[in-house]
Order: sequence, then C-alpha cells, then structure tokens
Amino acid sequence: HEGGELQDVFRDHEIQPANDGKPSGKGGVSASTGLNSSLTSRLVSVINSSPVMLFMKGKPEEPKCGFSRKVVEILQQEKVEFKSFDILTDDEVRQGLKIHSNWSSYPQLYIKGELIGGSDVALEMQKSGELKRLLTEKGIVPQESHKDRLKKLVSSSPIMLFMKGNPEAPRCGFSSKVVNALKEEGLSFGSFDILSDEEVRQGLKEFSNWPTYPQLYYKGELIGGCD
Repeated sequence: HEGGELQDVFRDHEIQPANDGKPSGKGGVSASTGLNSSLTSRLVSVINSSPVMLFMKGKPEEPKCGFSRKVVEILQQEKVEFKSFDILTDDEVRQGLKIHSNWSSYPQLYIKGELIGGSDVALEMQKSGELKRLLTEKGIVPQESHKDRLKKLVSSSPIMLFMKGNPEAPRCGFSSKVVNALKEEGLSFGSFDILSDEEVRQGLKEFSNWPTYPQLYYKGELIGGCD
C-alpha cells in the first residue's frame, strides 16, 4: 500500500499481515483483511446473531454518543426489533470490526449480515423510504397492508382530494368543480390521481363506502363528492 499506511494501521492495532498474501490455516490470518481468523469468525458470528444488528457506543436504553442514539431512534421509529453490541466493552471487536468491514467509525448498522452504514446513511435511507423498503424486502418488517396504505393516503394532507387527473389538469368536470371550489376558498390541499393507481381507485370506494369520484377528505374523514 502506498506510503505504508495500511501497515501502520495494522501495527497500531497489533494485527499481523498475512504471509505472502495467502490465507493460512486454522488460527492463522485472513489474507483479505489481515485479521486473525478466530477474531474474524467471532465478528461474523456477532454480526449474524440478529437480522438487524447495531454496533454502538453504549446500550439502546443508554447510548454513549449522539450518533448511536440517532440510529437507535431510527430503528425504534421503524418498529424494528434489533440486537446491539456495546463496542466500548470490547476493544478487540471495536478495532477489528473497523478493518473487517472497512468502516472506520461507529455506530455500524447491519441488516441480514450486510453493512448498511452509520448514522448519516441510516438517516438518509429513512428519509428516502429506502430503509423501510429494504426491511420489507428482507422480511424483517411486514408488508404494509392495503388498508393501512389507504388510511395514510387520506390523512396525508389536512384537506385531501382524490380526483381524476391533477389540480392543474383535471380529467373530468366533477373533479374540476371541486378543485375550483377549493381554490376560490383559498384553501391549500393535497391530491391523488386515482387514474394512476387502480388499486387505490377500487380500494377507496370500499374503504369509504363511496362509489364515485372525486372524494374529498378533511383530517382523514370523508366529506363527500362534487355535490
């Protein structure tokens, strides 16, 4: 490695490099990381001890740093069951995991044995919805039910209009009338184009026991249609 930086890191952590770049036998050294194979096995075992594993400073109920606290909060908000490992209690794991995963800081979040990242990555993934998608895809949290999705949609704005088209380009006269009425009252509102999603279009009729569109909601409660 240029400048011998990697050797310096190994020396700092008392890790011996592999001989000739080849993996050695049991109790030897991994060629890919330079970590003792028994430590590598231990790290892999701990990483995989739970579908969602958080290596952090402190414990979930008592984090010892703000970044660790943030990831705990994110997982709790997503209603995810997880295990944690306090890296302050074990310096061998603390130093070894940095090299094993090529990630130099803590916390470290793993899902199904794969490193996701630290607090910044977890926060960005939560904001974008990517974290929920990944947790659902991996079977860690259940798929959102159709009814739950409709509940969220009708409450996604204080005034919510389910219409054909959008406010700028309504696709039916009834939808256009409701849009104009709301605009004349100077009301801001959210909208959903039911022509873009057949599942929502059919499901909402049954959910609200109202067979036609548009449908206007206020704070999650159906107000009615065009008339």
